[in-house]
Amino acid sequence: MPTTIDRPSRLTRPPAARFAGAVRSEWTKLRTLPSTAWTVLVAAALGVGFGALLSYAGGRKYTTLAPADQASFDPTATSLSGHVMAQQAIAVLGILVITSEYATGMISTSLTAVPRRARLLGAKAMVLAVVALAVSEVIGFGMFFTGQAVLAAQGVPHAGLGEPHVLRAVIGAGLYLAVVGLLGVAVGTLVRATAGAVATMVAVTLLVPIFATALPESWSRVVGRFWPTMAGQQIMAAGHGAHALGPWAGFGLLCAAVGVVLGAALVVFGTRDA
Repeated sequence: MPTTIDRPSRLTRPPAARFAGAVRSEWTKLRTLPSTAWTVLVAAALGVGFGALLSYAGGRKYTTLAPADQASFDPTATSLSGHVMAQQAIAVLGILVITSEYATGMISTSLTAVPRRARLLGAKAMVLAVVALAVSEVIGFGMFFTGQAVLAAQGVPHAGLGEPHVLRAVIGAGLYLAVVGLLGVAVGTLVRATAGAVATMVAVTLLVPIFATALPESWSRVVGRFWPTMAGQQIMAAGHGAHALGPWAGFGLLCAAVGVVLGAALVVFGTRDA
């Protein structure tokens, strides 16, 4: 009696292989986008440049403080303060991962190649996370060493990587920026337009913290403690504020908030037309 031999078909490849292919495709797209290299360079320049400038300003201010206030000076956080500007560029990188395809119409091609939208968005998020983390760690160490050199040149207290909590804070700067990049992917997926997504990220990461300082003190403390990006920034401090969450608790709150937004983006991405 004749028998048939089942041969593996491309249509029945394991899901892991198909996801790996999607990841390779997204990596190719990201590294060949002209905007990627420019965005990375801008992020590095903004982070290190503003970190040095704010470290200089912090050192000047330190000399005018009362002894009690000088005791609370955190040279590590001061040198990492350039993240305020670097996060905007990293967020743009995350946004462009998805909105650039909507702008060019390539999203239809991507969905044809990877019909499962959860897989496509997951591949984009994974590639962005890895690239953003690598870039952000370089920026974090660049901000730290440049800022500490500026502080040392002014003769004010400065820190070394071997001091308590300093290495965690520097590595934490890279972790924070990478998570902000993932938030950019989520917001870009929800908004689908680069300008609108950038405006949203500026409001979330920059405007809310600025306006929080104008609120009554009791409200300002609550916002500063629990607003996700402000809470997440605690991972970059070697010291601990009296009214702030701990470094890992604050970072965990940020990650949870970004996870919720990514979940919402996945639901919206999977239900609407391309």
